[in-house]
Amino acid sequence: MNELEIILSDINPQEFFGNQNSNLELLKSYYPKLKIIARGNKIKAFGEAVVLEEFEKRVDMLSVRFANENYLDVDEIERLLMTDSDELLKFKNNESFIIHDVRGKVIKAKTVNQLKLVNLITQNDMVFAIGPAGTGKTYTGIAMAVKALKEKKVKRIILTRPAVEAGENLGFLPGDLKEKLDPYMQPLYDALKDMIPADKLKSYIEKEIIQIAPLAFMRGRTLDNAFVILDEAQNTSHSQMKMFLTRMGSNAKFMITGDPGQIDLPKKIISGLKEALIILKKISGIGMVFLDDSDVIRHKIVKRVINAYKNIEDQN
Repeated sequence: MNELEIILSDINPQEFFGNQNSNLELLKSYYPKLKIIARGNKIKAFGEAVVLEEFEKRVDMLSVRFANENYLDVDEIERLLMTDSDELLKFKNNESFIIHDVRGKVIKAKTVNQLKLVNLITQNDMVFAIGPAGTGKTYTGIAMAVKALKEKKVKRIILTRPAVEAGENLGFLPGDLKEKLDPYMQPLYDALKDMIPADKLKSYIEKEIIQIAPLAFMRGRTLDNAFVILDEAQNTSHSQMKMFLTRMGSNAKFMITGDPGQIDLPKKIISGLKEALIILKKISGIGMVFLDDSDVIRHKIVKRVINAYKNIEDQN
């Protein structure tokens, strides 16, 4: 039997192991073929050489992440333990970092596909991010937009959604058009509030450095020097999608997010997103990433809900 000893340096081992060794027990559950013993700042593991080598990579990655953030929760440990070993180095080297939020906390890509999304946005001027709810498509995109604005790579951020009512009638809501649409745009505001201090965000919106508007408001515009995100794109029609994609001006980044499994269009209308994915898949300069339930970063029950619905839909 082979033996491995890992010394945890520059981190608090008790905090790393978690409350009542919860993190350590989770780690053990992923390596049932190993005998793992932790004492002080040392971890000893016994087993096959190949498994020990993999185990050492995972612990090294987790300790580096803990050292960077001084915290690891169960969900993040599980995500990192399930990360393909070929991708570990990117996470270890902190390539997943995007920006800090208003509290100084790191905003980063948390899964392999989110990291692919970050890299695609860096490498392409137009990117499609496709996946179910909770996979961080929009949040990651907005973080990249804020990063581009802070680094003066663009002069403005434009966030838009098709104003499909999703079973709710906006006409019956009180107030003017803006007051009616603001709740529908709220997820975009929420993400921005995480990343930009309230006073500065208000100023950016007043000066139209940051614009949040329904998709119909994009018609006739040429969007230069901007990071533009079309959210909920599964609810665009053919003409709306074509209109949006052709608004692209010089020095612009376009990102389109959507979940083809949550289309709220009338049954006779083909989703502009589904059509665009087919038409544009071979065009140079356009990147596409497909996220799945393994990328869900909301409550773990969300992943189970997605899987349950997927099983039902696959049977029909």
